[in-house]
Amino acid sequence: MVVGILASVFGGSAALLHVYIFVMESVQWTRPTVYRRFGVPDRETAETIRPMAYNQGFYNLFLAIGAAIGIVLFWTGPETAGRALAIFCLGAMAAAALVLLSTGVRHLRAAATQGVLPLIGLALFLFA
Repeated sequence: MVVGILASVFGGSAALLHVYIFVMESVQWTRPTVYRRFGVPDRETAETIRPMAYNQGFYNLFLAIGAAIGIVLFWTGPETAGRALAIFCLGAMAAAALVLLSTGVRHLRAAATQGVLPLIGLALFLFA
């Protein structure tokens, strides 16, 4: 029971974080404070890669929705399906963080921000 609660807290936090990332990438992308946070140096470059950021943001949103639905199903049933969906979505989030890290150590902070919550949630759901 306690492990399930902790798994849900970390998984839910990971989902909320990925909704926030969606907002930055797909809604607020043209704001200088946002595109600079992603290492984009100027507005022209931000406009050039805007379609990619928009699309990427939706990937984050879909994973967040999947994790949230998994958590709800875990508590309301069917529990096995909810656990499986949460594990898949949280695992995909953690794997994406590893992919980001593979692009260079300069992305360590962003990869940790993106990946620690889902990794903890994933580990907990495996034992819940």
